[in-house]
Parts: sequence; structure tokens; C-alpha cells
Amino acid sequence: MRVKTMRLVITFHTTAQAIAAERFFKENGIPGRLIPVPREITAGCGMAWSAPPEEEGRIRDVMEQKLAPWEGWHRLLV
Repeated sequence: MRVKTMRLVITFHTTAQAIAAERFFKENGIPGRLIPVPREITAGCGMAWSAPPEEEGRIRDVMEQKLAPWEGWHRLLV
């Protein structure tokens, strides 16, 4: 059984936004990956970005300056 860890989960309104975010994060060296949206939360599309919670400040700064809107920010065990 896989051990769950605390993660920052960012949801998006559309799949296109999630894929654009993935490309943007990878180009800018931001850790994380796309995951299916966890059952504990709901989102406009079925994909979300999962990242280490200690990266939240850095990710927020970059997203607010250079990336399209997101739907929600969550901290949960994934």
C-alpha cells in the first residue's frame, strides 16, 4: 500500500488550462506533476497539479505573474 503524503493540489477550470500549466511548470523547473483530481475535492476538469507543499509560495508568485487563472488551491494527503 502506498503511503499518502501532504501535497499542494491546484485545480483548473479546463483540461486545456491544466495541460498549459504542466508545460509552464516544466519549462520553469517547478516540481510536481499532473494527477487525476482527488475524490475529496471537485474541479471543472478531471486533472490537477500536485506539488510539494513547501513550493506553494514560489508557485503562487509565478502563477500570479505569468499564468492563466486556476480554480482552487488545496492541501491534502494524496
